[in-house]
Amino acid sequence: MSDEMENTESTATEEQISEDDWAAAMAEQAPSEVGMGTPAAHQPADIFPSFGGPAAAGGVMNELDMILDIPVQITVELGRTKITIKNLLQLAHGSVVELDAMAGEPMDVLVNGTLIAQGEVVVVNDKFGIRLTDIITPSERMRKINR
Repeated sequence: MSDEMENTESTATEEQISEDDWAAAMAEQAPSEVGMGTPAAHQPADIFPSFGGPAAAGGVMNELDMILDIPVQITVELGRTKITIKNLLQLAHGSVVELDAMAGEPMDVLVNGTLIAQGEVVVVNDKFGIRLTDIITPSERMRKINR
C-alpha cells in the first residue's frame, strides 16, 4: 500500500513540475515577443465570436457548456510522403523517411482532421510541444473548402 501511495505522489509531483515548466516556457515567450514589436499585453486573437456578455447570459452559455467536455483529436503534422509497400517493409530502426516539408517550415495543427492552426516546435525538459504562430479563421477554412 505504501508503494502505491509513493507512486501516486511521485506522479502528481511529476505532473506539477511539468505544468510549472510549461508555464515558465510560456512566460518566457511574452518578453521576447515584446521586443519584436508585438503588444506588451498578450490578448487572445479576436477570431471567434464572443459567447460571453449580457446578451448571452443564459441560453448560449448553457448550450456551450454541454460540449466543453467532448474530446477531440489534435494532430501536429510534420509532413507527408508516399512510399511503396516494398520500401515500407524495408524500414528498420534508424531508417530515414523523407517528408515533403522543409526543415523550419511551420507545422500544421489539425483538430479532427481539419487544419486550425500552424506553429513551431518547442522543447521543454525533453518534451515536445508546439507554439501556435498562425490560427486559421473560419472564413479562411471556408475558402480552402471552396477551391
